[in-house]
Parts: sequence; C-alpha cells; structure tokens
Amino acid sequence: MKLSIIIVNYNVKYYLYQCLDSVRKAIKGIDAEVIVVDNHSQDGSLEYLKPFYPEVMFIASNHNVGFARANNIGIMRCKGEYVLLLNPDTVVGENTLSECISFMDAHENAGALGVRMLKADGTIAKESRRGIPYPMTAFYKMTGLCDRFPNNRRFSHYYMSYLPWDEASQIEVVSGAFCFLRKKALDSVGLIDEDYFMYGEDIDLSFRLLKKGWENWYLPVNILHYKGESTERSSFRYVHVFYDAMLIFLRKHYGWRSFWISIPVKCAIYLKASLELFKLGIKRMRKMLGFTHLIVPKGKKRFVTFNTSEKSYEMILNEMYSSPEEKDTEFVIYHPQANISISLDRVIDQQR
Repeated sequence: MKLSIIIVNYNVKYYLYQCLDSVRKAIKGIDAEVIVVDNHSQDGSLEYLKPFYPEVMFIASNHNVGFARANNIGIMRCKGEYVLLLNPDTVVGENTLSECISFMDAHENAGALGVRMLKADGTIAKESRRGIPYPMTAFYKMTGLCDRFPNNRRFSHYYMSYLPWDEASQIEVVSGAFCFLRKKALDSVGLIDEDYFMYGEDIDLSFRLLKKGWENWYLPVNILHYKGESTERSSFRYVHVFYDAMLIFLRKHYGWRSFWISIPVKCAIYLKASLELFKLGIKRMRKMLGFTHLIVPKGKKRFVTFNTSEKSYEMILNEMYSSPEEKDTEFVIYHPQANISISLDRVIDQQR
C-alpha cells in the first residue's frame, strides 16, 4: 500500500465530513487507506459520518486520549509506505497527495513533508514552515522580534519567513496539521511522544527526524486549514498550553541545561500570557459595554460561496489563494450531498 491517512477527530463532524470528501477525491488512483481515530466525540460524529464514508476505518476511543496518543493508535494500524497525519479541519486539493508522493519518491532522504497551508481568508499560515525552537529562537518568537524582523535569518528563524513561498525548501519543523511522513523514517525515530497532549508533538517529531539524518521539506502545494484562525489564540489557556509544550521540548532535549535555559523562556511566557490575559479582559469588557460594533462593523462582510458540485477543491483553493486580502471576506463551501455550508465561524446544516 502506498499511503495511509490518519485523522484524529474530536467534536468536529461537519469539518471532518468536508475533509474526508476532499481526501476521497484526492486518493483516486492511489493505493491508500483512511483511518479516523475519534477521541470520544459527543457530537455524534461516528453515527453521522459512517453512512457517507463506508470505506473509511473508524476507530472509537472510550475517552479523549489526546492528539499524540490518538495518532499513535492510527499509526500502529496503518500499512502504507507513506503516512499522512492530517487535521480534520483541513481541505486538500485533488492533486495534493499525488504531488506529495511524487516529491517524496524523488527525494529519498526526505523524512517529512509539509505544504502551504491557507487560512480561512485565503492568506498563508506562517505555521506552514517553522524552525526548531532552540532557546534563543523561542525567545525571539515570544518577545515579538520574529514578527518585527521577518527577513532576518536570526530573529525570524522560528517561522523561517526569509524563505520564498513558491519554491520547495528544506525546513526544520513540519506542521502536525499536514505531516506527510515516510514510514521508514517514522519507524527509525519511533512513535509520537505522548507527553505532548495538544501542541508541540510535531516539533519534537521533526527534531528527532533531523537528528537521525532525515530531511524535512516544504512543498508549495495549497491546502486549507481553518484552525489557523479559529483557535482562540487570545485565551490564557492557549498561551499556557502552547508555550508549556516548548518547556517540555527543552527539558527533553537539553537535559540538565534546561533549568537554566528555561528561566528566560519562562519569563517570556509569563509576560506573553499576562499581556494576552489583559487583552482578553479588555475585549470582554468592550463586549459587555456593547462596543463590539466598533470591532466588527455590521453589514460589511462579503460572502464568497463555492459549490463542490460545480468546482473542484483544487479550483476552490487556488481561487482563495489568488483572491486579494480582504478582512471582511468570508469564504463558504457548500456541499450539496450533505446539504451543509461550512466557513470559519459557522456551519449550516440545512437538514436539521
């Protein structure tokens, strides 16, 4: 078997429906299997999806075991030469997977491959390419120097923003939202570290691949990833969980030195968390006082709807990518077979 696709689901049945629909079209002509590990969803995901996708292997967990553990459950069941770890809130084009396979076949030293992830507004997600968060790299990221000097190789190494977007490039960290792995390389480094419950497991896996002599690559092929914007990044919990993953990484790979290294990193974490908590408080206060209309003007949003019976996912992704940046544009994808419409902020199930 050429390809195994593993998707971990937790209470996002409509986004997973869309993801599986795009995957079904993308694996035509490829000897592939699709494995969905459900992390004890409470939204009726399995009951809803099984009739639409009888060819998919659904594995139900009796509790939420976390992203890393759920992926490992799928990895231990897969049979492909390549393994794709894919988020349920993604959309792939019809040619995406075949292009990834061709690239990996032509680059025998490539252990992992990432792609150009588009956010829900059609702009590129910086997380498409990242560097290893070495202590100073993490410090530059958390203090804002990374964003302030995007073309400086030292300060902007976390997002590697000095690299061109339209060329294949060697990178250090492949995003867990779309992580295309050579199974041989994965076997050489072992399963995903389950100490990382939600974030950081992709950094750890990418680092272990590099240490074993494998290469990690970025390929300029478009996919859509909603989570790039839908995650509540202004919440204190997000900041805490995300940056705590960095501390786990430092402890694991720097041993006794991690105590001294982690001091400036922890200071940056608490500073960042405090600022985000303050901004969240201001945002909630403005909402309580009725000032939300000053943040998002009503009646200004422009909707662009794509019908999957009229346009391929490849066409949809290319149109989103080529559209001019407009903060008031909301892209909607309509699925006539399920009679649902999906965007970043909402899902409309017209059968309910």
